[in-house]
Amino acid sequence: ITFWKAAIDELLVSVFLESQEKAPEEIILDVDTTDLPLHGEPEGRFFHGYYDCYCYLPLYIFCGEHVLCARLRQSNSDASAGSLAEIERVVRQIRTAWPEVKIILRADSGFCRNERMSWCENHQVDYVFGLARNKRLRRIIGRPMHEASEQWEQTGKPARVFTEFGYQVKKTKKSGWDRERRVVAQAEHIDGKENPRFIITSLSSERWAPQALYEDLYCGRGDM
Repeated sequence: ITFWKAAIDELLVSVFLESQEKAPEEIILDVDTTDLPLHGEPEGRFFHGYYDCYCYLPLYIFCGEHVLCARLRQSNSDASAGSLAEIERVVRQIRTAWPEVKIILRADSGFCRNERMSWCENHQVDYVFGLARNKRLRRIIGRPMHEASEQWEQTGKPARVFTEFGYQVKKTKKSGWDRERRVVAQAEHIDGKENPRFIITSLSSERWAPQALYEDLYCGRGDM
């Protein structure tokens, strides 16, 4: 059995483009991975700690209910491995058909890498990614976190305080960011404990206020 890989890749995007009566003003591309459990000992079999099984780790790109990319991968590499090449390809095909469309790339913290954000910034693609928590981020939101804790003590109900700030990972030989970027934080206190969440974005505060950015835009990725 033979197939033309490039033609299949192109077809998935073409089906999406042809499904629209006219070019939309804006679209959201969701990028994500999931586990494909394996049985027996097929080629490329590796154990994945997060999914707690032997599996492949396919990469997907969706726009709404349309699959724009489905790439089978082994699970012994970073979740974002190879994703930039697929994003570039999909965006290029979409922009060829719809040169004026605004594109937002949405993904969890596994895809939050300087290379990916810089590419978006250089190609007029907006993004909103999850940002893994760390001690430095927790210190920055000390006051909002305290406010949320006080609200929880007064009401006994989950309390959320939203804030935003500029943030940059310091440059090292192996990693770091080339610029400061906008981070939105949800300082949440629930069930007697802290549950802070962070997202990073190229979208402006004038267009997306912190709470709306987190609840209405970023959390929408759960539907994909």
